[in-house]
Amino acid sequence: MELRQLRYFARVVELGSMSRAALDLGVVQSGLSQQISRLESELSTRLLQRSAKGVAPTEAGLAFFREAQLALRHADEASRAAQQARLSGSVSVGLAPTTASVLGLPLMRAVGERYPDVRLHMVESLSGHLSTMLNARQLDLAVLFDTHPARRWSVTPLLREKLFVIQSRRHGQALPPRVRLRELKGMRLILPSAGHGLRSTLDAAFGRARLKPAVTTEIDSLTMLMDAVAAGLGATIQPWAALGRFADAQERFQLAEIADAQAVRLNSLCSLSDDELSPAALAVRVALAACVRELVEAGQWGGARLAHHDS
Repeated sequence: MELRQLRYFARVVELGSMSRAALDLGVVQSGLSQQISRLESELSTRLLQRSAKGVAPTEAGLAFFREAQLALRHADEASRAAQQARLSGSVSVGLAPTTASVLGLPLMRAVGERYPDVRLHMVESLSGHLSTMLNARQLDLAVLFDTHPARRWSVTPLLREKLFVIQSRRHGQALPPRVRLRELKGMRLILPSAGHGLRSTLDAAFGRARLKPAVTTEIDSLTMLMDAVAAGLGATIQPWAALGRFADAQERFQLAEIADAQAVRLNSLCSLSDDELSPAALAVRVALAACVRELVEAGQWGGARLAHHDS
């Protein structure tokens, strides 16, 4: 049972509506409903009675609601007590451009709310460059893809992202919902260069499929790469997160999920060893992992699956 589930349940009861509670909490309704169902499953009892008019607590739900309110008050008091000994200092975090487009703002908000005296230094760069910076102690934390950790790195798998063929909706032929790598033979591709973690993943996937991709252009800027794709200069292969900065992504691009099992990107949270990290950096590492989990479970990170769900 998680504190978040108690907050979700209490808000649903207070508002009498799953949809209004989801809107108030800033989560998708399906994600909220799933969390409530998990709570009911864990307690082996029905907490809410659903009807066309909304939701109302059952007898068990009403009893649980009263205790949940008390637990939430105690949690808030504990949080306020912790704030009297606030963490402080500077923490540097490295994110690749696709990751930053989804995780950057939520992480900054979360750290700002939880640790107002911690100063974040955010670095957006290719994963290979971030890896070098982490080895040089220029970063405390980084989300990396192609991880060959230094001896003293701490590495935690975060999530796996599906990969998609992405091309211009105006300039390209219609794509099927799913394709296999072998069906991309001859397709003009625009990809990042070999210094990019995603390129390593793609080269390995094409190698296992015994294919040589028709890479016409290499671009090490996500913005420039996606502009080239939108202009019809070629297609690309990226995770869904590559569209994170496009409010009109559905109008500009079409996607086809790559069906090959090996065409996935593992995101790992890498940091210096625990004994090298400051208390502030340790706290930010926990906050980052929590942000990722919340984004995935709320359906706000398309094509992503938490790494521990694979086990």
